[in-house]
Amino acid sequence: MMRARIVVTRRWPADVEARLATMADVAFNRDDRPFDADQVTAALATAYILLPTVTDRIGAAVLGTRPRTRLIANFGVGVNHIDLAAAKALGIAVSNTPGVLTDCTADLAMTLMLMAARRAGEGERHVRSGAWVGWRPTHMVGSRVTGKTLGIIGMGRIGQAVARRAHAGFGMTVLYHSRQRLDGAIEAALGATKVPLANLLARSDFVSLHCPSTPETRHIIDAARLAAMRPTAILINTARGDVVDEAALASALGEGRIAAAGLDVYEREPAIEAALMGLENVVLLPHLGSATAETRTAMGDCVLDNVAAFLAGRPLPNPVG
Repeated sequence: MMRARIVVTRRWPADVEARLATMADVAFNRDDRPFDADQVTAALATAYILLPTVTDRIGAAVLGTRPRTRLIANFGVGVNHIDLAAAKALGIAVSNTPGVLTDCTADLAMTLMLMAARRAGEGERHVRSGAWVGWRPTHMVGSRVTGKTLGIIGMGRIGQAVARRAHAGFGMTVLYHSRQRLDGAIEAALGATKVPLANLLARSDFVSLHCPSTPETRHIIDAARLAAMRPTAILINTARGDVVDEAALASALGEGRIAAAGLDVYEREPAIEAALMGLENVVLLPHLGSATAETRTAMGDCVLDNVAAFLAGRPLPNPVG
């Protein structure tokens, strides 16, 4: 296997970094600070292989600098931060890490659902502030999750994993909106029914987003669709930040037009819509969907599999585009 310069834009699990170091000449980001546009451009100019994450913007402008890079092996599933058309035009292969983060992201979606419904974030802040004076029947009453209706937008691996947890574990009725209908046996196992988006929004107690970020899904949840939801409904987003219009969401939450939200991703990460920060009825997490030791290691291993295949001249296990 040939030696080749590789640039890694963020810190990875230590054992994965150690294995990567045996494969090639690697420049690690020991400070773990996000690359700015100039650093991304410099990395593309020197690296045969670039290993970025969602925080790295690899658009047409930086790719237009005629980079040396031949493979962009992304640490993560989503690749909306990479201009795939521009990369393809330059003959740059792109890979990602599908499959390995399905369960932990589904777990986090359920976490957000429970936290938002039961006002857990608000309650934890209340206790820490010293304001809690003891149990009382009318204090911080939330809503039940068991037996409610869950609407899922995007029924891929993660959407199906959420449906499985919701139906089997919480007895929820599952509605879904997706480009393609699931096999009938899968629908039956998940207790899921495919419906038009407007129908899903009108009927769901919880709406959970699991669609990819594309031009078609940008702001799929906007002011009009928030208005179509029940005033008691709760929105969950563990997909990509730009599928929700954050300003419209903040307005809907602030005015009580929907009950609550649970967010793990944001339109302009790490920046968050200022109005959301001051609301009690929204749970805000720092993009923790894949943040388990097991999953982050598996993601790194998946990247290494793609790098090893590329260096050996074999087809990529996880090509994109």
